Amino acid sequence: MKIEQYTQSIIERLQASASVKTVYGEPVQAEGKTIIPVARVRYGFCAGSGSGKDGGAEAEGGEGARGGGCVAASPIGVIEITKEDAKFIPVRDETRLVGAVLVGLFLGLLFARRR
Repeated sequence: MKIEQYTQSIIERLQASASVKTVYGEPVQAEGKTIIPVARVRYGFCAGSGSGKDGGAEAEGGEGARGGGCVAASPIGVIEITKEDAKFIPVRDETRLVGAVLVGLFLGLLFARRR
């Protein structure tokens, strides 16, 4: 398979999986509210090709193509819809919050010692 065909195959697969349902989950009804999960979705892929005319693994002049990809999804919040209004409620990343607090404490101790 030539690199152009391989790359086109990867692009077609990514286009097929990229939809609104990838980012927004199925709505859930609870206590007069509609809750819609929201995620951050990231795609990454690479492809390459080569020929082996100068020795190496393909010493007989063969050609080869490789590629790969990945998808990463992480929750970022929910949309809450009621009769009165709709609002986005973010999911807090506790590790970032703890890291920021620790950095703040460290900097506070550092400045306190200098005085």
